Amino acid sequence: MISYETAIQKVLEQATDFGTEEVELHKCNGRVLAEPILADRDFPPFDRATKDGIAIDFKGIKSDGQYFEISGMAPAGSPQQKLTDASQCLEVMTGAIMPEKTDTVVMYEHLEQKGNGFLLQEPVKQGQNIHYKGSDVKQGETLLLAGTQINEAEIGILASVGKSMVKVKRLPKIAVISTGNELVDIHETPEPHQIRKSNVHTLRALLGALQIEADTFHLVDNPSVLKEKLAVILQDYDVLLLSGGVSKGKFDFLPETFDALGVEKIFHKVRQRPGKPFWFGRHLETKTTIFSFPGNPVSTFVSYHVYFKPWLNKTLGTASSQITVFLSVPVQNSTKLTLFVGVTVVLSDGKLIAKQVTTTGSGDLMALSKADGFIKIEPAVTAGEKGKSVPLIPTRNLVS
Repeated sequence: MISYETAIQKVLEQATDFGTEEVELHKCNGRVLAEPILADRDFPPFDRATKDGIAIDFKGIKSDGQYFEISGMAPAGSPQQKLTDASQCLEVMTGAIMPEKTDTVVMYEHLEQKGNGFLLQEPVKQGQNIHYKGSDVKQGETLLLAGTQINEAEIGILASVGKSMVKVKRLPKIAVISTGNELVDIHETPEPHQIRKSNVHTLRALLGALQIEADTFHLVDNPSVLKEKLAVILQDYDVLLLSGGVSKGKFDFLPETFDALGVEKIFHKVRQRPGKPFWFGRHLETKTTIFSFPGNPVSTFVSYHVYFKPWLNKTLGTASSQITVFLSVPVQNSTKLTLFVGVTVVLSDGKLIAKQVTTTGSGDLMALSKADGFIKIEPAVTAGEKGKSVPLIPTRNLVS
């Protein structure tokens, strides 16, 4: 049995580059950019008005309260117009290209309309209310670096430079596999000795949030069936996420099945709770990476966040979340195991305060649903004493 620190190091050593692919813009939210994005022109591409009002030549102001006759209208989206007389003005809308021979915008709120023109009601500063060409970005400048995770703001940037197809890091093809004779489908009514499948749906949902559409399978606890089915699955997937079948039970056949199929065991069992029976390896022929989690729901859930997510982040070249919290009450770990303890998190006086979630054990789905994440507590320590922070592995978005 190895320590958590050794286990996570060995997992991260197996990070794999799956190459790149091009996807449509509307499908790349959450993906990782695999190319730098350059400005295809200046931003903004022209001097643009930032207020609704009138565009004038500042030199045309001769006195306070001056009157400017309207000579035309410059709406947004229309070709550039030209002011031919500095004593006149052009009405201009927000976003419109500044008319030629104008250099200042006076918003309607600072004007009084009179007849076919406007009287100035406030002092005017030359160049006011104009967003100048190239003031944000010059043509050819880098807007986004390769390795950037694409979110809503990045979508807007990509659209602004005409990237209808975007080169991103390819996601691994993943199979989510449940094992166990006691499991039935969610639409079935379980017998007293049975339970409905939950882990496979939880893992599929977690992957779906990362834009990974995983395929799901269920395998019964039978050595020949496991070997036959896994031999086929290994040929088609980059990653297998399994739950169950790796503990010490008489029907936990996965370790011996992996060995028979030529899967290299990198480690089996970690000094941690929950998730101690976690099995990790790689198929020597197909290079498929295998995360075989214990079958209890909390063990599977924690192991996914503790091991698979950091592996995927390293694979894609993105950073794992690094969050620290302060415990409302210190938590003691008197064991030789690394503990992952579910907590709720609230913001108080500028600090993230974590409170331990009461749980009945690694099968407690209700406690799992209440947790915002899991704090990591080293063996034989008391965490959170005297205002000291502890690391948190978030399982929800804590920004609200």
